[in-house]
Amino acid sequence: MSMAYEEYMRQLVQPMRDELVRAGFQELTTAEEVENFMEHVQGTTFVVVNSVCGCAAGLARPAATQAILRSEKKPDHLVTVFAGQDREATAKMREYFVGIEPSSPSMALLKGKEVVHFIPRHEIEGNSMEAVMENIMSALEAHCE
Repeated sequence: MSMAYEEYMRQLVQPMRDELVRAGFQELTTAEEVENFMEHVQGTTFVVVNSVCGCAAGLARPAATQAILRSEKKPDHLVTVFAGQDREATAKMREYFVGIEPSSPSMALLKGKEVVHFIPRHEIEGNSMEAVMENIMSALEAHCE
């Protein structure tokens, strides 16, 4: 790929990254960062597999940020990987989603390294932002302190 294309893509997706980072999510951009995080994680972790698609922009990111803001129960950690951009990081995170087909955007709630709730693209796309937010908040209520 040309350097100009790669720079264009970096600039294009930066606001999509920033939306989650501003809401308190830690970006994991390399496989090493994912592995280091996951090998030492304790408690609950909410993971957003970010994407450039419209359902990520109009549904997934707003639902995730609003659910975290509004939920009484919070996960111990908020992390994100960016599908299609940070390929190795996304592939490494998906290794922890045992038995779950890759999907982006998607969201997972983990206890330790175990997925206790997963929201694939087909439960995001075509739903309202409020319905996706309720899905997240129900999972947080059920699994977080």
